[in-house]
Amino acid sequence: MRIHGRREPTVVTPGLGSSLAYLLSRAERSVNRALAAALSGENVTVDQWRILQALADGRGHSMGDLAEAALMPHPTLTKAVDRLVDQALVYRGHDPTDRRKVAVFLANRGSELLGRLDAGIAEHHRAILAAYGAARTEELMRELEQLVRSLDD
Repeated sequence: MRIHGRREPTVVTPGLGSSLAYLLSRAERSVNRALAAALSGENVTVDQWRILQALADGRGHSMGDLAEAALMPHPTLTKAVDRLVDQALVYRGHDPTDRRKVAVFLANRGSELLGRLDAGIAEHHRAILAAYGAARTEELMRELEQLVRSLDD
């Protein structure tokens, strides 16, 4: 697939090409490479964008819930959140449902940053639709959601 003028090299990998895990990893790598390019203008990484996006619901999230939502190991998430706190993009506060717990919230600067990233994210999505087709992309997303639900049950 070609997104933003880059083409994933075709590598003949006997055996690996029949592995679902391998193919999903290759697809993720290609999609995230293009996503990283879309975010680079604001010096935001894909992991940081996931964190900010997960916090965009305004509810505040525990570190455990945020790690799951952002697809990050807890120690890596902690370092990333610390950097986002230093940049005043997120802040820590009391969990609204249990004041004994700490939650992470999106700061106004983080919300503004997400707004500035919208155009690049939309262009990234359009590039995928153009390369793979809207109907196929929607079907792939539905199938991947179903795969995740099936494996998590």
